[in-house]
Amino acid sequence: MFKTLTRSMLAAIAFSGAVAGGSIGLSLLAGPEAGLWPVVLGGAVAAFILSGIGVTLIARSSAAFRTRLEATQTAEAVAGAPRWLRPTARTLVACLDRLAAREDAWATRERDLEIRTSVAESGREQAEAVLKVMHEAVLVVNPFNEIVLANAAAGRLLNFDHEASNGRPLAEAVNDSTLRRIISETLEGAGNGTRQAELMLDDDIACEVTVGCVIDGRDRPSAAVVVLHDLTREREIAQMKSEFVSKASHELRTPLSSMRACVEMLVDGEADDPATREEFYGIIQSETERLSRLVDNMLNISRIEAGIIEVATGTVDLGGVIEQAMRTIEPQARERDQTLHTDIAPVDLHVSGDQDMLQQVVVNLLSNAVKYTPEGGRITVTADSDNLARCVHVGVQDTGLGIPPADMDRIFEKFFRVENYKRVAKGTGLGLNLCRHIVETVHGGQIGLDSTLGMGSRFWFTVPMGKAEAIRIAA
Repeated sequence: MFKTLTRSMLAAIAFSGAVAGGSIGLSLLAGPEAGLWPVVLGGAVAAFILSGIGVTLIARSSAAFRTRLEATQTAEAVAGAPRWLRPTARTLVACLDRLAAREDAWATRERDLEIRTSVAESGREQAEAVLKVMHEAVLVVNPFNEIVLANAAAGRLLNFDHEASNGRPLAEAVNDSTLRRIISETLEGAGNGTRQAELMLDDDIACEVTVGCVIDGRDRPSAAVVVLHDLTREREIAQMKSEFVSKASHELRTPLSSMRACVEMLVDGEADDPATREEFYGIIQSETERLSRLVDNMLNISRIEAGIIEVATGTVDLGGVIEQAMRTIEPQARERDQTLHTDIAPVDLHVSGDQDMLQQVVVNLLSNAVKYTPEGGRITVTADSDNLARCVHVGVQDTGLGIPPADMDRIFEKFFRVENYKRVAKGTGLGLNLCRHIVETVHGGQIGLDSTLGMGSRFWFTVPMGKAEAIRIAA
């Protein structure tokens, strides 16, 4: 079919040429009328040109002709035409070749543009995915102070809907005027590099702000990238570390000072009689034990927090643990004329855990109850199982001073002690914090407090029942 179409085109050219030649011949045979010759010749030339234009239009409208044209077929088509039409045919074929080449070039450019668009869209999606998982708040603002992109962290920190922020003016989404000013100044001074500053947001949140400008090919700012790092948690941790060092130093200094004073008096010979020396020896022993407990508690808490403590996991009968703890605390309660009671349910109280650690929890809770309960008070230990929650519940109830409501949330913090109770009994403020770590971190349980000021307190904890593998131990 391709060859037929080509030959038909060349035949049309030949036919038009023949018509022109015949017209010229007839005009010459007709006579010497001078006016007829230009008209006939002009009509012939016009017919030839129109036939060429028709061939060109047919060729351009036929995609099959352009795509299937080959060098051998072109040569055959040109060779098959009359000799006097071959130059014209070659010219037409060359024009068609150039048209096909241009169409191929445009098609190639179109494919390249589609590929570049796809790559750019993929890069944008990847950038958005990275911004979504970042903990830092990120904002991208164009030179017109409109938000181009914002992640969820920015929405939480600055209190706006990040999903609906694209295209919104910066002033509508960000209330902090200082932050808006920093972004505007960065866009205006695009060549001054990155700007960093610390500011306090409206919600008293400390932030470190880093603003950089994106420059286009003409050295003009195309966008400002804002990264906000929340410093609140870091400052809280730094404050806690500072308080820990201060309180630990104070707690360590107190027993050391007492021991040093007693030793100096013994060395200087100020304790001549045996009774005085025995008193000094007793103070030294008491303060040594206190110092030892303090150091042990600090080390145990640090090991649990670091996940390097060794746990002897096994089946533990909390009923037996409670009885042993009661025997340990009974002499202290007897000195203060206090009564100890137990209310242990006749059910299975076996749990999976470390027996020594759980006994330390019960002893610490009983010791606190004895310290902060007036003479003649009552202390009761309860134990029961919760089959629905699959745990054993232990409580230590006293008739002591109770905990002020303002201090209940901090009672399990390191070194925390109720200010008004520091003269009532000695302590380091680490016992309850250690209990919380043992119960929650090591055994995966819960610990809490129910208290009414002046009416006593009830400390309680739960330990899950089940297999030892279920215990959360970071070893």
